[in-house]
Amino acid sequence: MGHSSDSVSIAIDMVPFGGKEFLVKTSRGSLSVFVCGDPEKPALITYPDVALNYISCFQGLFVCPDADSLLLQNFCIYHIDAPGHELGANVISSDVPLLSVDDLADQVAEVLDFFGLKRVLCLGVTAGAYILTLFAMKYNERVLGLILVSPVCKAPTWAEWLYNKVLMNLLYFYGMCGVLKECLLQRYFSKELRYGMHGAESEIVQACLKLLDERQSPNVMRFLQAINRRHDLMEDLKKLKCKTLIFVGECSPFHAESVHMSTKIGRKNCTLVEVKACGSLVTEEHPLAMLVPIEFFLLGFGFQRQPHFASSSSNGSNPSSPSSQSCIAPELLSPEGLGIKLKPIKTRADIGI
Repeated sequence: MGHSSDSVSIAIDMVPFGGKEFLVKTSRGSLSVFVCGDPEKPALITYPDVALNYISCFQGLFVCPDADSLLLQNFCIYHIDAPGHELGANVISSDVPLLSVDDLADQVAEVLDFFGLKRVLCLGVTAGAYILTLFAMKYNERVLGLILVSPVCKAPTWAEWLYNKVLMNLLYFYGMCGVLKECLLQRYFSKELRYGMHGAESEIVQACLKLLDERQSPNVMRFLQAINRRHDLMEDLKKLKCKTLIFVGECSPFHAESVHMSTKIGRKNCTLVEVKACGSLVTEEHPLAMLVPIEFFLLGFGFQRQPHFASSSSNGSNPSSPSSQSCIAPELLSPEGLGIKLKPIKTRADIGI
């Protein structure tokens, strides 16, 4: 692992993943990167949506059953938070220049340089998915594959641009107020999850609200402003050389754009998984629906579940070997049972890790 005299590491005991937080100073400002796992293993980097950090955006996926054997045992996870979105973040000074989406993508490349990472798999949600898609376009030789959750790829419509302007005004004048939090919850979750069967908020929503209260409003406003000025990636999507897996909730405000993005990339390199009765934040609302598609996707790169976490009949073969036997539980091979529309996945790629 490469180190820089301009970076410090901070041990965090309160977070659920275990690991260590690194504050990486880039040419465009500092970034918090929370590292989980053995740095000798292949790298998986994550990037969350607006106003979220790695805990509020990815905890549901990484702590759900079987995620350990599928993800945490195969990869070293590098959770990148947007500037100023980490736990205990200070307000970014108004003297610091606003970053563009290209700046944010370039920061990701500098994070890889800091840790000495050559090629990585990427997992991003909505705004974070846009940043990682842009990163993959600019640094295609450094990306093995993309897992995108409810991604956006177009420039904002006038309606979205105006809506985001309203959110930024709320952040500026009122901070993380009730109206703003309700708007963000509509962005993340389905109506069913937000209100439940009896009008009561779910535990997932309550936990998200608590974490939103900890965000520094000016920092959220800066990230939202960058996303609101994003440029259109549609014409360049076919230039993506890596395999891509897209998840999108049927109730997501970005459903149509995510589906359109999958068609532009093309069926040869992209697979779309639509999750029923789910909003944008599939990683929290229906994380179990992601496991089987991700497992098939990773098989294309030669990754399998670690044998000792699979069935007792495992032959002890190398989990990273393409010839290893699949250990998917038979009951999980019914996508309808998980509430997903699973389209055929063809992700076999002869890529060396």
